[in-house]
Amino acid sequence: MAAALQHKKVKISQGIIWVSSLVLGALSSVPQLASHAFNMKEALVNAGLTASFSVMMWYLNIYLLNHIPEKKRQQISYSRLMVVLALGMLVMLGLAWIQQLILSHINFGPVMLMVEVRGILINLVCYMFLTLLQNNYTGQQIKLELEKVKSDNLEAQYELLKQQINPHFLFNSLNTLKSMAETNDVETVDFVIKLSDFYRYTLESRKLDLIKVEEEMKIVESYLFLQKARFGEGITFSNQLSTEALNTLLPPFTLQLLVENCIKHNIVSQSKPLHIKIYSLENKIIVENPIQAKMVKEDSLGVGLNNVKMRYRHLLEQEIEVNADGCVFQIKLPFIHEHHYH
Repeated sequence: MAAALQHKKVKISQGIIWVSSLVLGALSSVPQLASHAFNMKEALVNAGLTASFSVMMWYLNIYLLNHIPEKKRQQISYSRLMVVLALGMLVMLGLAWIQQLILSHINFGPVMLMVEVRGILINLVCYMFLTLLQNNYTGQQIKLELEKVKSDNLEAQYELLKQQINPHFLFNSLNTLKSMAETNDVETVDFVIKLSDFYRYTLESRKLDLIKVEEEMKIVESYLFLQKARFGEGITFSNQLSTEALNTLLPPFTLQLLVENCIKHNIVSQSKPLHIKIYSLENKIIVENPIQAKMVKEDSLGVGLNNVKMRYRHLLEQEIEVNADGCVFQIKLPFIHEHHYH
């Protein structure tokens, strides 16, 4: 990030330089305009020299600021300020001498003191303005770089989340396939075909951040087909999603992960079937199952509910709702409409 901020030259609009210099020149003639012995020639010479000095100080300060290390620009440098003031006094001395040549009748001593004080003030204004401008610019650049780093980090985390899904499901599926092959299950071939179809669909969907709930339900149905090869009638499933809910969006594999989470943490058996229900209510998709907690918890690969939470937080800056009353476990996912997401 530091390298990206180096060699950034201070730039300021030419209009600001010239307009501000002309304004300062005009202001320097105000005392003469208010004087009873107003002299147009003196006023014009005074304004011209002041404006010229202001222009030169703008460019001098910009040049010096661009020729110091980047790290030192963010603080007031008193040594550079002294150099600028000294050079400014020399320039103003030269301009005062030119003024004396043009207006030979004026008293050089008092005029010299006045123009030097004026020069110091103009110099200070240019120096402070450019220093504040540089500090503001550097602060904005650092903020942009930090936001970019943060965005890249979040994107990397999200990609990692998506990559976690397939290995986790594949691990469980291969275990099931191994068991079926060892027992010469007649549905082994069908299982392999369904698994192949499921992964083909997976490769198509994982490139997307959001898909329609209707498409997601196809993933869930394929997943449950594969799981029923293992558990048989130990799993029952009810899909009561409304047409509106099916046309909303959600991150791919959200429902599949939640259904998998239900199976992983609850007793699934012929004598005590696990009933998983997905329905919509009050602009939310609800995944619900009775709590039939296992006595011995299965090892977790770190995906599932946390994965869903983080993807909703990353993509949509929304939180999902988790409810457990001891009898029923519910996950509530807010509707995501396409126009709201865009």
